[in-house]
Amino acid sequence: MTNLKVPGSAVLGPVGEPDGDLATLRGDCARMAGNWAAPEAVSVLPVSPALIHGVSVPPASARLLEGMSDYGD
Repeated sequence: MTNLKVPGSAVLGPVGEPDGDLATLRGDCARMAGNWAAPEAVSVLPVSPALIHGVSVPPASARLLEGMSDYGD
């Protein structure tokens, strides 16, 4: 829940948006960004095609995906 007494926070959006609008969210994120350090770069080596043997999908997951529309639900 948004703390309405934070100094410098943006004005909340319409009544239908209890936590504010996109501008409020972006402002909150910008203020919090300094609290977290970016992870160090991870180098990933390519996998040889000879090591790729296919994908196994459990039957329940396959049925779930089959029931979804092409663009997700």
